[in-house]
Amino acid sequence: MKYSYFIIIAFALSLFSSFRPVKPCEYAGSNIGFVKTQTQKAINEEDINISRYYTYKAIRAIENNKEQLNTCGCDYAATSMEDSFKDLVLATKANTLRSTRIFLNRSLEKTIGSLEALEKHELHDSNYASDVLELNTVNVTNSKKSKAGPKGIYLHRKIDSSLIKYEASLTNIVKNVDCKDALNYATQIYEHCEEQLLKPNLSEGKKYYNLRTKEITAQAIEQLKNCK
Repeated sequence: MKYSYFIIIAFALSLFSSFRPVKPCEYAGSNIGFVKTQTQKAINEEDINISRYYTYKAIRAIENNKEQLNTCGCDYAATSMEDSFKDLVLATKANTLRSTRIFLNRSLEKTIGSLEALEKHELHDSNYASDVLELNTVNVTNSKKSKAGPKGIYLHRKIDSSLIKYEASLTNIVKNVDCKDALNYATQIYEHCEEQLLKPNLSEGKKYYNLRTKEITAQAIEQLKNCK
């Protein structure tokens, strides 16, 4: 049964190519969320070498996310992640687990601060106003721009439609599959989406697909968080 759900995901991913970039702050936020997750794993490890492994994953994620943050335009979030990056690098050079955790906790605080800054930034991000304006204005002198918005909306709806079956299947798993197995399954999909969203050359269609899949899966994980 589990394989059929992965087939649904793989099939839908193959359907979509690229279109106009949308909501760069959401993509940046997803990648910063990955940095947060890897940093937390590093903090919780008792083996300094494994802790460094997760730390390096967080470092690479920040390096891959710079362009997204610049596109988003939230200066505070970008600055916080630069500081977080420096602390992560220091953590890899620390000789004891205690010292490593000190730097990791400092980095985690800045990463969380960056996420909070992005949430506030999205409330007044001019990119959204531009999207709405483009969808509601017919520019006779620039037909390409006037077509970009509706095309993007159409493809978004197509992706959302493709995920209806996945969401229903995931709901069924949450209700009927052993709690731990369901949590493990959902977590694997969530982490896969995070990994995909870190790829710098991912098409906009796949970005949106993975972002929406991640959001749907996060809801399932929330339902399973008290799993024993």
